[in-house]
Amino acid sequence: MSDSTPAAPVVLDLWCELQCPDCHHALTDVHALRARYGDRIEVRLRHFPLEKHKHAYAAAQAAEEAAVQGKDWPYIETVLARTADLGRTGEPLLIEVAGELGLDTEEFDTALIDGRHMLIVDADQAEGKAIGVTGTPTYVIGGERLDGGSSQEGLRERIEGIADRLLAEQG
Repeated sequence: MSDSTPAAPVVLDLWCELQCPDCHHALTDVHALRARYGDRIEVRLRHFPLEKHKHAYAAAQAAEEAAVQGKDWPYIETVLARTADLGRTGEPLLIEVAGELGLDTEEFDTALIDGRHMLIVDADQAEGKAIGVTGTPTYVIGGERLDGGSSQEGLRERIEGIADRLLAEQG
């Protein structure tokens, strides 16, 4: 038995909405960060549906249902790859993606009707507003907020710098 406990992963909160094309582009950075850090970084999707995107709130709820069914990131990535389709077709696309991933589509439909995940989405959005999130994607790591809505340029490098510093501080 070892006396040392493994260091907790560095947490990167990604404030995102699933109808946002910029959030789709942010996935490239998420993949690169996961490849570089593995389990030393935990990327958490935080919901921040924007009013300008009609289906973003339903998509956030659907992502929570996908998490319940064990396929949160595959669902999130698939929906983000189809932001234009989501804008055109709305909730039917959310159910379609669930089916493509082998999820229980009836349960998805019911979750969107009964709103069982609304409190999670509302809590994320409220927390985001409280810390100054105004658009997506926005990253928070080590207490630092990095806004990516206007440009993703240089964000990954800034995130890596903060992650490297936090990991070094852990020892």
